[in-house]
Amino acid sequence: MSELTEVRLPADQSEGSTQEVGSWLKQVGDAVRKDEPLLEIITDKVTVEIAAPASGVLEEILKQTGEPVGKGEVLGRIRAGAGSDLAAPALRPPDRLTDLSPAVRRLIQQHGLDPSKIPGSGAGGRITVQDVEGYLGGQTDRGTGGPRGQGLIPHSPIRRSIAEHMVRSVAAAPHVTAVFEADLSRVTAHRRALGEKRPTYTAYFVQAAVAALREVPEVNARWHDEGLELFADCNIGIAVALETGGLIVPVLHRAQELDLAETARRLEDLTRRARDGKLEPREVQGGTFTISNHGVSGSLLAAPIVIVQPQSAILGIGKMEPRARVMESGAIEARPMAYVTLTIDHRALDGLQANSFLAKWVEVIEGWS
Repeated sequence: MSELTEVRLPADQSEGSTQEVGSWLKQVGDAVRKDEPLLEIITDKVTVEIAAPASGVLEEILKQTGEPVGKGEVLGRIRAGAGSDLAAPALRPPDRLTDLSPAVRRLIQQHGLDPSKIPGSGAGGRITVQDVEGYLGGQTDRGTGGPRGQGLIPHSPIRRSIAEHMVRSVAAAPHVTAVFEADLSRVTAHRRALGEKRPTYTAYFVQAAVAALREVPEVNARWHDEGLELFADCNIGIAVALETGGLIVPVLHRAQELDLAETARRLEDLTRRARDGKLEPREVQGGTFTISNHGVSGSLLAAPIVIVQPQSAILGIGKMEPRARVMESGAIEARPMAYVTLTIDHRALDGLQANSFLAKWVEVIEGWS
């Protein structure tokens, strides 16, 4: 009898608070090779692949798509052997009513539906989430004359994580926001001079943030009941909006060691892989400070922005637009201006530190050469 090898979620897979099975890349009876991708795990921050621990045939799937999983938990079993040389076990044809994913079962229970009345579009007529949502969308509450429903969209792990974090952050940290305005004329001119090699504005914002964190190190810190823990490294998280909804915060580690060009290169790589779902868990961990460039979506001002716990502050940059500015000579000129905010944990910082940080940040941006 061939040996069964357990497929487990690694104990160090993620520091996220929620994890669930995204999709199996192999099905029961499929031959697998050691180290090839076997399934995807969706955490509240990234999607990661779990590799097959042995070659053979996938004997059992213990955790279905949408089911939550814990560190070290058994996800499935492989009958170890020669892979394609092994006889695949007989497969039980899917049952459209009993082989329901947890997400589908949850929807059916929440709405008190009869699954036998819902047409299934999955394999073997299996009912999918989209099938349930379509069925709900076609129904009307005739008894009360209520509005026509369009179905319940289950929360993704990222959306649940964002909701939990927002509540936790506001409950833990009293938020205070300082607002400054910055003239981006010199940054704009510098980018124009670089031509096709010009960095994104965010790269400049990171460089200015590093200078401000050096000037006011208390901002680059973590609150503890017994004291304020200061960090030597400026590990700056950059909030990235996802096309599928929600956002993720990849971290630019040791940003104080990077020049403008390398900052821009690293940012481009992190942002692209964040949107493609290709980040590794370590790339969303260890942040000490966060920047939200919310102006890219048209927002002029966002205050307060919720602090990424357990950090002490988050920098927000609004949309750059031409505005009138009175110069020292008394002349009025149209300049590319942007509102910039720093939201602080008032336990760790006061208005003096917030204003000092923003003053330095604006000084670097407006004095760029």
